[in-house]
Amino acid sequence: MGEALLRRRLLDLGELPHVHSAGLRADGLEPSRGAVEVLASRGLDVQHHRSRKMTEAMLEEADLVLCMAREHLKEAVVLHPPVWPRAFLLKELVRLGEGVGARAPGQPFEEWLEKVHAGRARSDLLGTSTVDDVADPIGLPTDMYERTVTEIADLVDRVVDLGWRETK
Repeated sequence: MGEALLRRRLLDLGELPHVHSAGLRADGLEPSRGAVEVLASRGLDVQHHRSRKMTEAMLEEADLVLCMAREHLKEAVVLHPPVWPRAFLLKELVRLGEGVGARAPGQPFEEWLEKVHAGRARSDLLGTSTVDDVADPIGLPTDMYERTVTEIADLVDRVVDLGWRETK
């Protein structure tokens, strides 16, 4: 869901994004019916999407890794430790990004991301916390998918406003 929403927002800004999703589940799984229906109501067709299991190579190539849940971020950092400065929970990136402010015109994305990352510690990933998690609606009624997609769309809008809007 996040992949489709982020890709559309960046395309709307005239960016040519390379947005891909991956997770902890097996390769090749179809999206849930709830995700397909709720995203279709927003003009996004994800029925042909298939899951991909996160790999070290994917993480190595990524400029930014956005995770929906803490367990995903932990796994990414364990799988490829150098990804830490550019791997965030979506809610965390919004919170920290709003704290440092939007990317300045002409400022390289990597430089802005360094400012956002400053002060984070890997030890923050120890233990459990759901504060920055986006709830997974898998197996729940359609209204829970709608709630989750609405939350992700808001967070994606905020991230795009912080990291991409009017930076040229």
